[in-house]
Amino acid sequence: MDKIYFDYNSSTPLDKRVFKKMLPYLGANFANPSAIYSIAQKAKNAIEDARISVANLLGAKPKEIIFTSGGTEANNLAIKGFCFANRAKGNHIITSKIEHSSVLNVFNFLETKNFKVTYLDVDEYGIINMEQLESCMDKETILLSIMHVNNEIGTIQPIEKLKAICNKRKVCFHTDAVQSFGKVEVDVAFADLITVSSHKIYGPKGAGALYVGSGISIEPLLHGGHQEEELRPGTEAVASIVGFGEACRLRLQEMKAEQIKVKKMRDALEAGILKTVKGIKVNGHPQNRLYNTLNICIEGVEAQNLVINLDMRGFCASSGSACQARVPEVSYVLIATGMSQKDCAGALRLSLGKFNKESDIHALLKVLPEIIKNLRASASHG
Repeated sequence: MDKIYFDYNSSTPLDKRVFKKMLPYLGANFANPSAIYSIAQKAKNAIEDARISVANLLGAKPKEIIFTSGGTEANNLAIKGFCFANRAKGNHIITSKIEHSSVLNVFNFLETKNFKVTYLDVDEYGIINMEQLESCMDKETILLSIMHVNNEIGTIQPIEKLKAICNKRKVCFHTDAVQSFGKVEVDVAFADLITVSSHKIYGPKGAGALYVGSGISIEPLLHGGHQEEELRPGTEAVASIVGFGEACRLRLQEMKAEQIKVKKMRDALEAGILKTVKGIKVNGHPQNRLYNTLNICIEGVEAQNLVINLDMRGFCASSGSACQARVPEVSYVLIATGMSQKDCAGALRLSLGKFNKESDIHALLKVLPEIIKNLRASASHG
């Protein structure tokens, strides 16, 4: 049975046009792009073409794009790299309690290296506390890292306001834009350091990038060859980078049309669930929420059981971040918004994308109420 996929925030299917663009670099054009003969230079040129495509989607200069293996590496390079290069200027760094694990765990690590960390609170919708941010900044503050869009609940942070505060205080601002890049506008005016990824925008896994603004100094995490301005040495994953570039080129053309189509389906799905199932709470900001994301808490249901039952009926969904899926704990993002452990236990994330159809919505709405009813009955008898 073909699966109906509702987990686009976790990863997206590879666009066939992207795969076609990658194929030559998985076959005949296999050469190391650092070599000087012609087939190697063809690979090198393909990387530079991809760099231009990524830069175009960000409004950046190609030389400001550093390719990485994905969002996690780019976050590590941005945060550790900046802190290690600028620790003489101060040791206070700030993030929020709802960041992706590839940011939170970096900040946890930096606490062991004598950096002082402030973890900002969020309100019931996941918006950071701006007053707390301004009050905690001092002369030792060197970095603020806040994600553009939360991967679990879809809340969009007031990114331009954050950048303005950082500009006023002469603090570097990093944003993890993995969930927003290629879905909504992400521009270099938003931050000094921006993390983006390929596999969230119908590109291949194994490719990401870090935008490094002019005048921002970062220390490399790896030491080796001359690749990527010596900030990320190592032989490049040419096929994945080429695929990333093609995915960005296609996003530039198709993003706006997809926003309208996907939002319409997401809204229909949300309305249908609220109409047919009682005991539902929608998480995230009502308006400032990514158009493809629906995160709900379902009373009287364990999310893991729900996800398993949906899978058995042919649907792919998640109970939160894919990076936390095998950790048997409730969502720290929802806890940070003030929800109880009990309420968080029934959290389901449904995230849509361009390959979804209206028939997918109808199919899910047909089986979801029945599954929830059965799980609630089992729980009450247990």
